[in-house]
Amino acid sequence: MATIKIKQVKSRIGAPTDQKRTLDALGLRKLNRVVEHESTPAILGMVRKVKHLVTIVE
Repeated sequence: MATIKIKQVKSRIGAPTDQKRTLDALGLRKLNRVVEHESTPAILGMVRKVKHLVTIVE
């Protein structure tokens, strides 16, 4: 499968608890960090849940 790089571009302060938990599950704990994951439906669903806090880096 293809891999995607996800970067946190907005702070988690003020975000609901479930979105903070999703960022932790993706491995994003600090601003401007980039993590790489397989492009599975589960990961894409997590990215879609916090799409206002992250971007996909090519």
